[in-house]
Amino acid sequence: MEKNSAIGHSWEEIEGELFTPEEIAAGDLRVALIGELIKARRETGLSQKKLEEMSGVKQPIIARMERGSTSPRLDTVLKILAPLGKTLAIVPLEKTKEKVAEGRTVSALPT
Repeated sequence: MEKNSAIGHSWEEIEGELFTPEEIAAGDLRVALIGELIKARRETGLSQKKLEEMSGVKQPIIARMERGSTSPRLDTVLKILAPLGKTLAIVPLEKTKEKVAEGRTVSALPT
């Protein structure tokens, strides 16, 4: 990314100074997960309200999750994934890095 002439640094430089590599990786994974949840909900044609009815997770919580203003608990994510026909999978870190290097995000797997 280009340096911002106003501050003299790129975001990557600033990010590297503010966060550890582990924090950056965790944030990237959180963004990818939420992105996949939004994509799955939209692909199934469900509104947040309908997903609330199917999952038992209140619509405002779904909205905050999708905005990234909250970090959901694992049980909340699993409740939302089930009606979308998705689940989580634990994969070797090397595979995750390969997908990110190829420009692909980590996605939830079909159940």
